[in-house]
Amino acid sequence: MKKLISLETALQFINDGDTLLVGGFGLSGTPNTIIAAISTSDKKNLTVVSNNLGEEGKGLGKLLVTGKLKGARGSYFTTNRDAVRAWSNGELEIELIPQGTLAEAIRCGGAGIAGFYTKTAVGTKIAKGKEEKVFDGETYILERAIKGDVAIIKALKADTLGNLIYDKTARNFNPVMATAASIVIVEVDEIVEIGSFSPEEIVTPHVYVDYVVMNRYVKKGGRYVESF
Repeated sequence: MKKLISLETALQFINDGDTLLVGGFGLSGTPNTIIAAISTSDKKNLTVVSNNLGEEGKGLGKLLVTGKLKGARGSYFTTNRDAVRAWSNGELEIELIPQGTLAEAIRCGGAGIAGFYTKTAVGTKIAKGKEEKVFDGETYILERAIKGDVAIIKALKADTLGNLIYDKTARNFNPVMATAASIVIVEVDEIVEIGSFSPEEIVTPHVYVDYVVMNRYVKKGGRYVESF
């Protein structure tokens, strides 16, 4: 498979100061192998766009404690006490984005749409400084699209061309993030031959996928755990 690369090669596409779109909801659909590799690399000043920052020592929580993150943009950072502690100590910049707004902003980034108006967060601190507009007597705020330098996502399987399928709810933010970054690196459990997927099964077409790495975690009791 031409798109299959090593973890070491994958890290070469991530630069200091990059914005990374990282798939996952909680720990479901999280590219654990790539995150672990970044956490032991010399990368720094990274900004992560993700629904949350994993859990203490797991998922993005593993990367957080290394001090390599400058900022995080997402919805549910309180699921990780380390994230709350880092923010409280001034060690991490955090931007809270309502979950639906986050998903739509990333979708717009991939679709070439500069932004959109939404009623969500009107009248709250999240709306401070944002443009307001009235439609049909109701106030909306302008949210800008979100794009990344590199998207790091998790899929269940890829075929040898790079078409992707996902594992149920582990799909979450991964497909939309695959459309909104300059470089897309996918972590998969398995690579199969072209033709193994029906057209209806393919969620992310190969044209969005730049590189593929193999998952080094194993699934036990419904959760991925380290195997190395």
